[in-house]
Amino acid sequence: MLKNFLPNEHVKSVLDITPAKLKNMGIKGVITDLDNTLVAWNVRDATPEIIEWFEEMKRYEINVMIISNNDQERVSIFSEPLETPYVFSARKPLIHAFKRAAKKMNLKKEEVVVIGDQLMTDVLGGNFAGFHTILVVPIVKTDGKITKINRMMERRILHWMRKKGMIKWED
Repeated sequence: MLKNFLPNEHVKSVLDITPAKLKNMGIKGVITDLDNTLVAWNVRDATPEIIEWFEEMKRYEINVMIISNNDQERVSIFSEPLETPYVFSARKPLIHAFKRAAKKMNLKKEEVVVIGDQLMTDVLGGNFAGFHTILVVPIVKTDGKITKINRMMERRILHWMRKKGMIKWED
């Protein structure tokens, strides 16, 4: 059961995920979380670095879609200036939003990666839906109320995985 929380990859930042690497993997689409993955959960707009990351994905013809458990206002304020489609109130880790995102991009699950900062929502949901998952280090250490509970459980799962030799990276 806990293997469902194991990401395929772990990187420090979404900026470490390059379109060239994704293309080499046969990836044509990215489903990404928003809060603490692309920007801090309390930051409204994309940073210049994130704007450039989105532009670079477009240059390589890699589709990007944001799925977030947050409300429409939060997600649209961030996504619309980037001209990026999104799913709000996604109810991650339930797989419906992940599958809907891939369908909107008209891609097979083998052609899509899921990027996020949480094992309990992004990685678990992406794994259940059959996608390649990439865990990123959260941008900031602070979180909203519900995420704080998830982080507590996440720490226990990561500790267990480290103990079993399933992961090698450090927090």
